[in-house]
Amino acid sequence: MKNKRVLITGGAGYLGYHLAQNLPYRDIAFLAANDIAPFIKSDYPDDALLVQQDVRDADGMYRLIHDNKIDIIIHTAAALPLWKREDIFSTNISGLRNTLEQARKCNVERFIFISSTAVYGVPEKHPLVETDELIGVGAYGETKIEGEKICTEFRDQGMCVTVIRPKTFIGTARLGVFQILYDWVDSGKRIPIIGKGENLYQLLEVTDLVEAIFLAASVDPELANDVYNIGAQHFDKVKIDVGALCDFAGSGARVRPTNATLVKGTLAFFEFLRISPLYKWIYGTADKDSYVSTEKVEKKLGWKAKFSNEDALISSHRWYLEHKDEVKHLHSGVTHRVGWDQGILKLIKKFM
Repeated sequence: MKNKRVLITGGAGYLGYHLAQNLPYRDIAFLAANDIAPFIKSDYPDDALLVQQDVRDADGMYRLIHDNKIDIIIHTAAALPLWKREDIFSTNISGLRNTLEQARKCNVERFIFISSTAVYGVPEKHPLVETDELIGVGAYGETKIEGEKICTEFRDQGMCVTVIRPKTFIGTARLGVFQILYDWVDSGKRIPIIGKGENLYQLLEVTDLVEAIFLAASVDPELANDVYNIGAQHFDKVKIDVGALCDFAGSGARVRPTNATLVKGTLAFFEFLRISPLYKWIYGTADKDSYVSTEKVEKKLGWKAKFSNEDALISSHRWYLEHKDEVKHLHSGVTHRVGWDQGILKLIKKFM
């Protein structure tokens, strides 16, 4: 990646923020980021080009890529599960195809697409490998599968396109649904986990993901032109990892197992009434094993995770404790960089 000119789509998002914080230390020549959301300029290098630009706009994306002589595009732009279904499909499918088309016209050297392990659905088999069946859950999972098919089209046309499937990634500045968890832990509440908490649920520290992206942008094109799972290499049962977070907080918070069937049904009803921020992918998989094999990325790209689930949860919570007064004054939203409106969960919290 040395001396390359890099564009991060969706640069105002959580992963975009971390890439912008990290890549200048990788000796890149130029950094640009685009998003439809506003940028917090103080979070980005002074010499970075920050552009309000929709990935669905062909002319705008062509000018951004062509005029800035972009060598590598890291495509993080995506409408998340809490967005409207039509916006998820137009952003995640049309936006991706458009960006790839403009990248091809401008002879971009590499394109890195950030997919998701949501493409695997809720399988019984574990660990998941890159050749396993893809079954999307909800609009977000469906569009990530379609997005990977689009990447294959452009790869077949001669482009170097890496597809990265990360597990849920957390770390410093991660809010969203995890802000709800941290708020409850900090308040010393009983933390309800769906089911007994005996299942293995793999997470990922965001800087480990950044390292995987860097490797995909740096290795031989034949190695980069592939699909890779990324996830923590050390993780334990949910009740143990969440219990470690509670112990670290020292607030009196503790894990409370629940009846999975009852809780899932209740959360589905709350989701139907639109009074809870928890959507099906979150509560539907919370009591299931969910972990991927990282053997392929270890062997082909030389990647290794530095952080365990426990490390990631604690570092993320530590950041929350240091910034919670600032967080309280942020408007709630539907991205990972702001808190989510707890809705009915705020009432339930009082009884925990």
